[in-house]
Amino acid sequence: MFKWKMKNNKEQIISPIGYIQTDFKEKFGIPRQSMLVEGLFGRITFQPPYNDPAAFRGIEEFSHIWLFWGFSKSEYDGKTLTVHPPRLGGKEKRGVFATRSPFRPNGIGMSVVRLEEVINDPEAGIILVVSGVDMLDGTPIYDIKPYMPYSDSIPEAEGGFGQRHKDDKIEVVIPETELSKLPENMKITVRGLLEQDPRAAYNREPGFIYGMHFRNYDIRFTVDDSRIVVCEIIDTTNGFDKVK
Repeated sequence: MFKWKMKNNKEQIISPIGYIQTDFKEKFGIPRQSMLVEGLFGRITFQPPYNDPAAFRGIEEFSHIWLFWGFSKSEYDGKTLTVHPPRLGGKEKRGVFATRSPFRPNGIGMSVVRLEEVINDPEAGIILVVSGVDMLDGTPIYDIKPYMPYSDSIPEAEGGFGQRHKDDKIEVVIPETELSKLPENMKITVRGLLEQDPRAAYNREPGFIYGMHFRNYDIRFTVDDSRIVVCEIIDTTNGFDKVK
């Protein structure tokens, strides 16, 4: 919830209009941007009165939408003005407003996602199914706007260090014995998540065993010669519910 004073001295409050359900129960492993990894779905349910179909009339005309949401698990100290972007290896600093770091003065995130389905549930009201998500399960949604290709896409725009590192990926090795434990429709998604290198820039200890929780699987891996090598995939079964 965000509050501020308007010119008429009335207090304006921004509160969630809904929440998104995703397959990520913890921050580790979530892609750093939306639309980077295939197969990441989310379901957005809404608080009254925003679950009314009238609020979404015409939204099915759009293939993509903007989500404005809250970094609910990131605590900003109110003082940090520079951060270490992971794409720069954690060795260089950039101003907080020159990055998309989750540690922000007002903790507001924005993501473009594909609108997969609009469900009119008799009890819950409108539910949006989206893909390309980069959000933690239970993330509050503050607003939704349609993506407009003619104005939101600027092909000649300069993307700074982010653009220069947009194709950065790490090689991923998954032994067939472990890969076979995943459903067929998850294999590409898991590999795509690992290729983004989920490790924090400050945590690159050789031989360390990392654990990434995705859906109902605990995926454990090490890094060897700049490659991610999966050690074990554990099916926790009762841990996470499937989104789709």
